[in-house]
Amino acid sequence: MTRWRPLADDLDPRVREFTEHLRRQVDRGGLSAAALAEATGYSRSSWERYLSARLLPPRYAVVALAQVTGADPRHLVTLWEVAERAWSRAEDRHDVTMEAGRVAEARAALGEFGPPPGSAPAPRRSRRALVLFAAGAVAVVLAVVGVGLLGGGGGGTGRAADARAPHPSRTARADELPSGVKCTGATCTGEDPEGMGCGGAHARTTASAWIGGAYVETRYSEVCAAAWARISAAALGDTLTVGPARASGPAQRTRIGRTAAAYTPMLAAPAPAAVRACATLASGLHGCATPLATP
Repeated sequence: MTRWRPLADDLDPRVREFTEHLRRQVDRGGLSAAALAEATGYSRSSWERYLSARLLPPRYAVVALAQVTGADPRHLVTLWEVAERAWSRAEDRHDVTMEAGRVAEARAALGEFGPPPGSAPAPRRSRRALVLFAAGAVAVVLAVVGVGLLGGGGGGTGRAADARAPHPSRTARADELPSGVKCTGATCTGEDPEGMGCGGAHARTTASAWIGGAYVETRYSEVCAAAWARISAAALGDTLTVGPARASGPAQRTRIGRTAAAYTPMLAAPAPAAVRACATLASGLHGCATPLATP
């Protein structure tokens, strides 16, 4: 990894600076792709994407790289946070552009059913469309009447249909969740945030702190209305917990094994301030993440 491919010309300057810092750290450590993957626990292909700025690495990977190369992880994490914000904004712009493209395609496809705005009227086509619409409306009315007759008439006309139709209160919440998200609120408690789709773009760090040599974060997902604790640069025997911020109650915890990074299961939370993440290190040192300043 001594020779790097040029980064994309349109890359955000903050992402470029961060990626160049990562490259310098790898060069200083004299790490090959295989050695970097083995030392950090992230695959060779992942690091190739991170170091070419095709994908922003997770915070875990940044801290792991700092540990391997002897760099101060706080400096790299600071640059990562700046790059992460720029990366997120770029993704949002891309989503808006893609959505605009889909809308344009839909409008073009719908153009075959009527003249575009501002064009000259077409009387024959308009009359034909009106006839088709009226026929369709009549068909709908007949279908509704038929359903009523099949229901038995009188006071029982709507019961069979109601029994077959899903109750709005049972399905609306699930329909509102983004694709891949599998829980919300109390149903998330005790579940894996990544496995339930609550992590990644659906989560953010709301509190953090260095406790000894470990970095502890409170991660919160508004979509899932749940939080969890995450730790980087941990040691064997460290304990990580997420629980109520101001009162006693159920908590979720995990004990660190062989990996230097870990997170707890989720805990339902109406807001980030309702929970806090804490760690007790094997050395006996204890501390909790402190809320980040609201931008």
